[in-house]
Amino acid sequence: MKVELVYPRSMVRMLVSFVCALVFCGQLPAQAPPPASDAKQRMRTIRDLAKQGSESIPKITPYLTDPDLSVRIEAVKGLVDIGTQYSLDPLIKATYDSDPEMQIRATDGLVNFYLPGYVKTGLSGSLHRVGTAIKGKFTDTNDQVIDIYVQVRPEVIQALGRLARSSSSMDSRANAARAIGVLRGRAAIPDLVAALHSKDSEVIYEALIALEKIRDPKAGADVAFLLHDLDDRVQITALEATGLLRYMPAAPDVRDVLDNARSVKIRRQALETLAMLPDEANRTYLTKYFDSKDEAMRAAAAEGIGRLKNPADVPMLEKAFNAESKMNPRLALAFALVEDGKLDMSEFGPLRYLVNTLNSKAYQGVAQGYLVELAREPQIRQALYPAMAQGTKDEKIQLAQVLARSGDKNSIPYVQTVANDPDTDVAQAGLRSLRALKARVQ
Repeated sequence: MKVELVYPRSMVRMLVSFVCALVFCGQLPAQAPPPASDAKQRMRTIRDLAKQGSESIPKITPYLTDPDLSVRIEAVKGLVDIGTQYSLDPLIKATYDSDPEMQIRATDGLVNFYLPGYVKTGLSGSLHRVGTAIKGKFTDTNDQVIDIYVQVRPEVIQALGRLARSSSSMDSRANAARAIGVLRGRAAIPDLVAALHSKDSEVIYEALIALEKIRDPKAGADVAFLLHDLDDRVQITALEATGLLRYMPAAPDVRDVLDNARSVKIRRQALETLAMLPDEANRTYLTKYFDSKDEAMRAAAAEGIGRLKNPADVPMLEKAFNAESKMNPRLALAFALVEDGKLDMSEFGPLRYLVNTLNSKAYQGVAQGYLVELAREPQIRQALYPAMAQGTKDEKIQLAQVLARSGDKNSIPYVQTVANDPDTDVAQAGLRSLRALKARVQ
């Protein structure tokens, strides 16, 4: 027979008070977990340590394994705020945490060391928790990339590649893929290719953009299967990547996409991609849209005809160039004419037109992109060198950037001249371009 003992409430209260008194006096061991206030105190300690700079990193690092997630997150924030090279190893360690927010904040912190200010625009800048889930928003612009002369530690790229390939959080995978692109992480290309086979469109999209930034032509074959993807943004980006990586075997698939495009945006990108894959088999499509009412289609067709480099096209291109009133197709026609050998730098020459457009804030990016491609040819670089000495402030800066990406050893003295310019802004931009050029060719 079971007997249940019932104690008066007053006696229970007395027993509780007695036990608490013993614990307070140290007579009994306290076995209960630390109260919440202890976690808050540890967080305050971390914030105080972070204010002391890099010397406090060894004291902050142990908190990365704290049982309380809020304490671990505070530790990552502190390491990111300190931001020196000594933060890198602890931040790499933090990427192994199973919590997505820890992974995302550690990822952005690693990038922030090489690209100061990144944490303000990265995913961690918009993170907030809803229960146990995290919410954040990727910025629409994804054009950030470190200068070519910036050397990233291999361990950083390895850690980011692992996240992009296998993190259980899709946000963390997408964020890591974006980070790899910003850091030009060529060693993580296999991880980005693995991410392309994710079921999550955001992960696929970020991996595609990263491959575009790294620009390894060998990756083109791994992108081709997405050319018919049912997600419009993924399909458009896969088309764009195929063109930028110059993956010629994809031309038949791109023509098929152009013939069966679901939307105007897809059709435009398909023609732009086809224009970047110079093949006479594409001429029928390029000629078809050369006089299109859609200015984006006219521009793409003109680019493509220029890349075919057939001098017989010059009369047609010149006629269209003189008659065109819209900037994008006119710039494309100027590019095409230069591709076909029209290197005249006189006032109304197509090459001069491209250089002059470097002064336009609205279109200088388009003109610079064309000049970067054109300047890979030695004779075109020779035609551009005089413009660097005589150009406007914007022309000097932009042309130095062009040569940083497409110049050779013979371009160094010309970029050096820009680096020595009496205008401080020009000189600083020139010095940066000079470092990038030397990193490429020396």
